Amino acid sequence: MTDTTVQPASVSGKVVRGWALWRWGTQPFNSVILTFVFVSLYLTSAKFSATSAGQPAVACDNAINNALPYCKGLAELASQWSAWNAVAGLLVLLFAPVLGARAESHGGRKRWLLVLTGLLALSQFLLVFVAPTPSWFAFGAITVATGVVIVEVAGVQINAMLHDVSTPENRGRVSGLGWGLGYVGGVVVLLISVVVLKNDWFGLAPNDGMSFRLIGVLCAVWTVVFSIPLAISAPEFRVKAETKESFFRSYVVLVSDMIALHKQSRPTFWFLLSSAVYRDGLAGVFAFGGILAAQAFGFSSTEVQIFGLALVTISGVSTILAGRLDDSRGSRWLIIAALSLLVAMALFVFAFAFAGKIILWIGGALLSAAVGPAQSASRTLLARLTPRSMQGEIFGLYATTGEVTGILHPAVWTVFVVGFGATMFGVLGLGLLLAIGLVLFLLVRIPKNPENDARFQHLEGWNDKVLIGLTVLVFVGVAALIFGVTGAAYIPGGPAIAAAASFGAAIGAMILASMGLREIETTRQLGAGIGRATMWIAFASIAAGAVFTLMQMGIVPVVRLGG
Repeated sequence: MTDTTVQPASVSGKVVRGWALWRWGTQPFNSVILTFVFVSLYLTSAKFSATSAGQPAVACDNAINNALPYCKGLAELASQWSAWNAVAGLLVLLFAPVLGARAESHGGRKRWLLVLTGLLALSQFLLVFVAPTPSWFAFGAITVATGVVIVEVAGVQINAMLHDVSTPENRGRVSGLGWGLGYVGGVVVLLISVVVLKNDWFGLAPNDGMSFRLIGVLCAVWTVVFSIPLAISAPEFRVKAETKESFFRSYVVLVSDMIALHKQSRPTFWFLLSSAVYRDGLAGVFAFGGILAAQAFGFSSTEVQIFGLALVTISGVSTILAGRLDDSRGSRWLIIAALSLLVAMALFVFAFAFAGKIILWIGGALLSAAVGPAQSASRTLLARLTPRSMQGEIFGLYATTGEVTGILHPAVWTVFVVGFGATMFGVLGLGLLLAIGLVLFLLVRIPKNPENDARFQHLEGWNDKVLIGLTVLVFVGVAALIFGVTGAAYIPGGPAIAAAASFGAAIGAMILASMGLREIETTRQLGAGIGRATMWIAFASIAAGAVFTLMQMGIVPVVRLGG
């Protein structure tokens, strides 16, 4: 694969603005459709539950009410949505890296991004058909889950384009601008949504849930309009591929490239893994911020909404401003500073919670001011560390590692809250997760000049069967593990499915690895160490399958994380 583009000496402001506005245009899917409005207030409401329909509405906040049909119906809806969301996460894990790699090897990264953006707009527009009846729930859930997959895979392409729309001197500012505009764009559309919902679209929306359904149309139009500048101005990434492998072969090539990356650019490899831990901690700050405010500090519903809007706005503005520090002091410095502030503020909120709501306002503001810069600087650093011809491939793995570690923040939160018997301890758990991520990041040896201009060399002379065996474990085995601890609890027979996938991946990998090791003995090919490691990992997959089997039999409790 030959890169036929040249790193520009400068990039026009028009190109940068077009690239940055894409986040402004697509972020409302996450903030409005997925988090705050469509799913939470409409799709998982009593209108979509046959059990809750016609029942008097009650607050589902105690054991007595939770036993009533109304609350049981809502719990069923939440579980069904969790199942679809878990499936979406698995699809991202499986497809994000290989689609990023294929966009790299086949060229046309911008073209792929525009196609995905169009599909995202379509998925949002289709929500207008989701009528408030139980029969339409599955359609709505599948449509939103499809949007989750599309926006994550599209995010791989937009992240990979950072290298094409910036220079080494301004990469941090450009990254910060794009990430910050995404936050702010989400807030703007959220505020518009609140206004139109409160006024029923000023009389334009009839009954039958149309006020919420039109939110999907609003987000779709917003996405299309603010993607036009990118379509007009952004450059295309062109490559000349020596060979074009099949789709399934792309997985094997991806795994072999990761081995080659470990040999040729170890800082990139280890940063990819270490950052996954603290990035999951960053996700936990927003995921549980509202719960902490309501349950531990007694915020009212209105106060929680204002608190959330304030935090997201602060994060957006701070991310844009911190971009200059990213370029002047370095991405590594900014990540360390942001993570240190996050850990300190988590301890501050926990230690001084007795002082009341003002503590969460102060600590929350500083926490949110650090989250965005840490996310943006991480993207900048990865773009700097990654060889130019591997941007899409590596950012695909960046998304995948995020899915793999996505169980950490709900797990840590649950363990600390349940273990210590109070919601307040959850923030201590998140602080610990961020601290672990910070330590792991400090162990990565980042060069003083992280820009990686080296030509990437693919593996040669390695045994193919060994690589295929490892690929089966990496994708099928890991997917089964993640599904087993996140989505299996919400799907009938879920643990059995996870067990079958774990056993199948282990047996297939062991057969392929053993065949490869025998070939290596006679052909002197490379890969014996990887083959032996694959055998050991396969035993771990068998152990996981055994645990999932016990879950299906009811001997071991079913794990419920990330739902």
